[in-house]
Amino acid sequence: MKSFVLSAFALVLSCASASANALHLNPAQPDEAPNMQTFGKTTIPVGYYEFCRRISTECARPAVSDSVELTRKRWSQMIEINNQVNASVKPMTDLEIFGVEERWEYPKATGDCEDYALMKRKLLNQSGFPLGSLLMTVGRDANGGGHAVLTIVTDKGDFVLDNVEQQILLWRDAEIYFLKRQAQTDPNTWVSLVSG
Repeated sequence: MKSFVLSAFALVLSCASASANALHLNPAQPDEAPNMQTFGKTTIPVGYYEFCRRISTECARPAVSDSVELTRKRWSQMIEINNQVNASVKPMTDLEIFGVEERWEYPKATGDCEDYALMKRKLLNQSGFPLGSLLMTVGRDANGGGHAVLTIVTDKGDFVLDNVEQQILLWRDAEIYFLKRQAQTDPNTWVSLVSG
């Protein structure tokens, strides 16, 4: 079992290395670290704050400050849920759906990046992943536009589930300039991914 997991991760990491490397976008992050470094508390995104006001039960739950052991079963769950949500939600902007610039919501048939990430977080948590390992993360995409993804903190590194990039990538292989994410100990506290 252990050799299978190691072989699978070697394959995943070699495939991910073939894609664009995002270290140039995140100079504050350590080059070889499997997990991102955080740099203290920062502001909560307005969309997340308003989401919590509307659905307070989703934000009242405590997180557990743990990464998950990335087993074959957990990796399969990550792939399955990532593919399921990406395939079932049609991409549309909040302006097109709700008539407002920013609204975080669980998607029904349509949604934008943070909606995909929220749904993946919910489904993975229902599948047994602790909330402290499922972190809403915001940044900028390769074109400089605002973007949100779900980061899963594991013993093999931080993996990014994105609605644009279909493959699950290690954080440093995702073409994203990371700005901030939820703290592992509290989903209502956000931490900076940029030094200074």
